[in-house]
Amino acid sequence: MEQNSHPDVEKSAIESQIRECFGRVVYTTKTHEKDADLCMQWLGRVKLAQIVLSALTTGGLVTVLIGEPQTSQIAAIVSAVISTALLILNAYIKDVDPGQQAEQHKKTATELWNIRESYLSLLADLRAADVDMHLVRKKRDDLQTELADIYSSAPRTTPKAYKYAGQGLKLREEMTFSDDEIDKLLPVTLRKEAN
Repeated sequence: MEQNSHPDVEKSAIESQIRECFGRVVYTTKTHEKDADLCMQWLGRVKLAQIVLSALTTGGLVTVLIGEPQTSQIAAIVSAVISTALLILNAYIKDVDPGQQAEQHKKTATELWNIRESYLSLLADLRAADVDMHLVRKKRDDLQTELADIYSSAPRTTPKAYKYAGQGLKLREEMTFSDDEIDKLLPVTLRKEAN
């Protein structure tokens, strides 16, 4: 029995594969964006904790200098404990830098954005009547190579970011626009309603 080599079957199979790749890249891009947001939230909390602990340490030391002897002794002990907590927090942040992690996630998301848009363009090109399937396969393979390079240096994502990405994409439709929303962003001459 001969294998079916009909051009429409080949085109359909490649389109299905590219759609799958597009979906995965959209999800991964959004996950890295959410991880960057989570890292920045964590960094904000750490910075606030550093400020609070520093202020409490300073307040305790001022109390030691100008306070009564009994109060000064308690303030010195409390300041030493708080200062130790601040030291531990600073040592932790030195090794685990949420700001740097956020930047790595943002960089990866930006690189993935380009791949995502290339897959989208490729899907649009597949709808052309005279599409050259050899060029489509070459572009698909090139995108896979680029994607592998990006993934090889990308930071790991977290389950929490993956969950938030899913909620954003599925429930809040963060990556989709209605025709009306797009029309509002375009000049009047390019709007669907103008045609």
